Amino acid sequence: MSAPADNPQRPAILTIDQGTTSTRTIVFDGQFSPVFTAQEEYPQHYPKPGWVEHNPEDIWQTTLNTVKEALNFSDREGYQVAGIGLVNQRETTVVWDRQTGKTIYPAIVWQDRRTASQCNKMKEKEEWLHQRTGLRCDPYFSATKIRWILDNVEGAQQKADKGELAFGTIDSFLIWRLTGGKHHLTDTTNASRTNLFNINTLTWDDELLDLFGVPVSMLPEIKDCAGDFGCLDESEFGCAVPVYGVAGDQQAALIGQGCFQAGEAKTTFGTGCFALVNSGDSPVFSGQNLLTTVAYTINGKACYAMEGSIFVAGAAVQWLRDSLCILKHAADSEALASQVEDDHQVVVVPAFTGLGAPYWEPMARGAIYGLTRGSTDAHIVRATLESVAYQTQDLVDAIHSDGICTTAINVDGGMVQNSWFCQFLADTLDIPVNRPEIMETTALGAAFLAALQAGWQSDLHAFAGMNPCDSAFTPAADNALRVKRKARWQAAVKATLMMAEAESLLTE
Repeated sequence: MSAPADNPQRPAILTIDQGTTSTRTIVFDGQFSPVFTAQEEYPQHYPKPGWVEHNPEDIWQTTLNTVKEALNFSDREGYQVAGIGLVNQRETTVVWDRQTGKTIYPAIVWQDRRTASQCNKMKEKEEWLHQRTGLRCDPYFSATKIRWILDNVEGAQQKADKGELAFGTIDSFLIWRLTGGKHHLTDTTNASRTNLFNINTLTWDDELLDLFGVPVSMLPEIKDCAGDFGCLDESEFGCAVPVYGVAGDQQAALIGQGCFQAGEAKTTFGTGCFALVNSGDSPVFSGQNLLTTVAYTINGKACYAMEGSIFVAGAAVQWLRDSLCILKHAADSEALASQVEDDHQVVVVPAFTGLGAPYWEPMARGAIYGLTRGSTDAHIVRATLESVAYQTQDLVDAIHSDGICTTAINVDGGMVQNSWFCQFLADTLDIPVNRPEIMETTALGAAFLAALQAGWQSDLHAFAGMNPCDSAFTPAADNALRVKRKARWQAAVKATLMMAEAESLLTE
């Protein structure tokens, strides 16, 4: 809904939200209300089991189209765009030719598992790696994806050695394109997801580059999350609006939820599920296989977070809709789940692209347990939604084991529009679940960053109360039933991990 045309207050921030399945550009007004959204979906490609790719030109075209739509709206309605925020899917890896700007291989998506064997060979370095990067040695992150491209695209290594190739996560790729090839930049949050960035020094790390065999000439310059990332190419867009804020999607959601104090946490349920808890101004390293990551940097000062990453959340609902054709629309899952008795025995482990935290098993694959002749589509739907809550419980348990107390969880993402799921999540976690007024928290977080750089506020913390709670879900489940459900889930995960181990032995 747009603001009235005669409204005299017309400042605006435009946010590009580049996700795993679609690109959106959102216009926020001066009060950070979303007044316009342009969205275009684009396909994922699965050339082999465990491989996930995008066509980078699809990402660029959907970005180009939606930005132009948003700019046209702003011009038509009299909004003055002060700056652009950019938020993106993380870890997804793009390599392009610096001279032509053309990519040399499809984008290898964060979900991709093709480098699992390479990661397994480096396991003896994992703790050393963890202390430098906060990450694990896993195909999820960018470094082994870059190495795979250099090893498998003809002539790529030679071009890289000559300084002719550029690497970027999606933010870098889009900044390059948005600015007409003038800027090769990234921010600290995206850099911290590559396995090439030292989270203690906030710089690219020469020893990590040597470990993965990545030439430093390929890498973008690293900047704070609020800063000058160049301006739109006027010849393409008809204006030179500056890009003022950049962050990876999960860190942007933490900002958009106003989690600026240590211990404040959010969980985003998009294609995957990502739980982040603010851990303060020093990195805290997990003993429970969680990640340590940069939450944001402002004026050279870093705030850190601990993170648990689940690879499949909303993607499981898409599977129900698109592959099994159980659902016509994702929203239908709420009514179907409500039809099933509370103490049913069906368990889905949606490990379609491996299991993330706290298990980190890239060879795991999806499984369904507890089926009987009485099992129906509704049981499969409910068990799939439940699996996302159970995986979240694994993350919260790990956070608590690391000594960080979370007394409530702020949630966002497409799945939490389902109130049944939010209530089940609260029952499973046994803590309140809070859903915000503005659900577009990733885009909102990038808008806050851009507004900060544009001078709307002098401190990021000033945005803390701008996205209050809209709905609160209080735990109401019987404790005995909660314990039983958790035991079933853990047994199903154990069986899935055993199958993954067997499969690894069979493929050696």
